[in-house]
Amino acid sequence: MNDWPEGWSGDNRGSGYGRGSASARPESARVMRQVRRGTPPPGPGPSAPPYGAGVPQQPSYADGQGHGGDGYDSGYNTGQVYGGGGQGPGRQVRDRPAPNWRRRIKWTAITVVTVLVVTTVGTYFWADSKLNREVDLSKVIERPGAGEGTNYLIVGSDSREGMTDEQKKDLHTGSAEGKRTDSMMILHTGDNGATLISLPRDSDVEIPSFVGSESGKKYPGTGRHTKLNAAYAEDGPELLVRTIEHNTGLRLDHYVEIGFAGFANIVDAVGGVEMDIPQDIKDKKSGADFKKGKQTLNGEEALAFVRTRYALAGSDLDRTKNQQKFLSALAGQVATPSTVLNPFKLYPTMGAGLDSLIVDKDMGLFDLASMFWAMKSVSGGEGTSMNMPISGSVGGNLKWDDAKVKKLVEELKNDEKVTVSGN
Repeated sequence: MNDWPEGWSGDNRGSGYGRGSASARPESARVMRQVRRGTPPPGPGPSAPPYGAGVPQQPSYADGQGHGGDGYDSGYNTGQVYGGGGQGPGRQVRDRPAPNWRRRIKWTAITVVTVLVVTTVGTYFWADSKLNREVDLSKVIERPGAGEGTNYLIVGSDSREGMTDEQKKDLHTGSAEGKRTDSMMILHTGDNGATLISLPRDSDVEIPSFVGSESGKKYPGTGRHTKLNAAYAEDGPELLVRTIEHNTGLRLDHYVEIGFAGFANIVDAVGGVEMDIPQDIKDKKSGADFKKGKQTLNGEEALAFVRTRYALAGSDLDRTKNQQKFLSALAGQVATPSTVLNPFKLYPTMGAGLDSLIVDKDMGLFDLASMFWAMKSVSGGEGTSMNMPISGSVGGNLKWDDAKVKKLVEELKNDEKVTVSGN
């Protein structure tokens, strides 16, 4: 049964495009009958079927809305009739609101700041917990009055604590028991720049009265003279501080000590330190074997460099100068953006350093940072480095120049620019 209205058989439904058609034209490109809006098409042709017989009446295009008149309708008008992309009945197109960039930037900034604050606070407490606050300066008696600025006593000990036999062999440290001081320096920081003063280990000093750091017993002074490093060997950091203060009249505010292994670990963690070595150096006892010129020293090489004295013309006095140069260069390397801004280098460096340092009980991270920045300024030429002024020797020990030392201490106490020169 044919459901098409009368006169609309399969033979007169158009050109036969679509499914089953022999034409190559795709169904989607079907051309609709040309329709004259409001008037029948001119010319001969099959008459339009009457309404009825199941065919719903089509809406009139002469509706006064721009669809009527004599215009030609190709079938591709607004899409309302043929389901095109226009807005049809029942469809509602909503405009997407523009992004609120000000709000996005605000919350991004808040998130970044929050992460930075949390990271900074966490790092601070992590680092603070790693400081070995073992030295109690409250046990030091008869101390000089405090002056302007801050004075640090920086000590390099020959402690082999925690080192394996292989490490002792690689670092040429030997296996001596106990601890002695290989280097001692006073770093003064203040408004007139930093001053780094080396105290030769063979300096002739008087051991004053003191209270034993462990026993608590008071030992009266007898006027006994000995080498400065013997004070440390006798009763540790507290007696060393007491001896230096007694012989100089300068109050020491903080104490910082590092051993052999810790020193090498810091250098390796920071990626080595570049040094310009002024001469060829070869020393079997320290393990030093360097050619003249610029080179980057790793931890093992750096330790050999700062311990060498037998291969130097000035022996201990030349060694202290090398120690000053290297420590200043190390501080400068630690404080560079490539270390500070690189967490993969910063945290290992901080970890190696903080694990290795022994400080006084009042030392804080800000004090430690101030010390490193002051040492960096010395390496950058903004500070002064010198040896304690020496006037000669007595009993094989180096005797300080009393007049120059007195002048130097006065300038440091008053935080004045240092005018005294050392050896």
